[in-house]
Amino acid sequence: MDSLNFKHLRYFWTVAKAGSIARASEQLHVTPHAISSQIGLLEEALGVALFTRSGRRLVPTESGTRILGLAEEIFMLGSEIVDLVRESAERQVPRLRVGICDSVPKSLSSRLLAVAFGEVTPARLVCREGRLDGLLAELALHRLDAVIADRPMPTGLGVRAYTHLLGESALAVFGARTLVEGRSDDFPRCLDQAPFLMPGDDVAFRSELLRWFARHRIRPRVVAEVDDLALLKAFGQEGAGFFVAPAVIAEFICRQYDVVRVGELPEVREQLFLITSARRIVNPVLQAISRQAAQEFGTTTRPRRR
Repeated sequence: MDSLNFKHLRYFWTVAKAGSIARASEQLHVTPHAISSQIGLLEEALGVALFTRSGRRLVPTESGTRILGLAEEIFMLGSEIVDLVRESAERQVPRLRVGICDSVPKSLSSRLLAVAFGEVTPARLVCREGRLDGLLAELALHRLDAVIADRPMPTGLGVRAYTHLLGESALAVFGARTLVEGRSDDFPRCLDQAPFLMPGDDVAFRSELLRWFARHRIRPRVVAEVDDLALLKAFGQEGAGFFVAPAVIAEFICRQYDVVRVGELPEVREQLFLITSARRIVNPVLQAISRQAAQEFGTTTRPRRR
């Protein structure tokens, strides 16, 4: 024979693995007659019998067993070629590895990162969530391209990085309709002795929020302290207490959690920062994120060395 017909070899390999022509027919979506005739042509070309019958099963002959081993190697190499081409195609799309501080509202970070899926600056997005110190360590080891945080990079960490202000927003107060309707006082007095969901210690604006309560002589009844802001909003949706979130996403919060906006705290700000290892933002996707932030907040980025 001048050359091997790999289609015939594929049929032989499938029958040997399946144990019968009928089962191979189901896997290949080819009629049993077509498989039988193709294997017959392969046996004729090779000059050896490939199968013998053992009960109701077809088992390879001695020659068939040796050929089956070589067929395994051939088709394994074929799979590796396909994987290699697929991985090469995936590498053509740039990968952006972003750490997201777990104290950053998910609804806000997702709106900014959504530009990574755009047609102008497409990227394969890899998101890692965690505490700021852990994410900065990953940034220092070049395992992350950037970190989104609600505070600038702390001093004294020995990490060469720059903090870019993406934007800031006043906080707004939200509550379930049943909770709001049950309070007769106007804002902000309606918060006094009212059930309140307090963000955890890791949230940057918490201390300023407490100072705001003290200045206005308002003493909310804290029913829970929650680190996970998504869980905090879910509790708020159930009417467990009032809660705060950036006013810039107030419309989304009201729609998503079926709550109402009670009032605003203009003195208490939620800030969002992009921390990178380079002074200038040169990555096109990070540049697009900065532009999106400017649209959301109406601000421009300003790098600050730490």
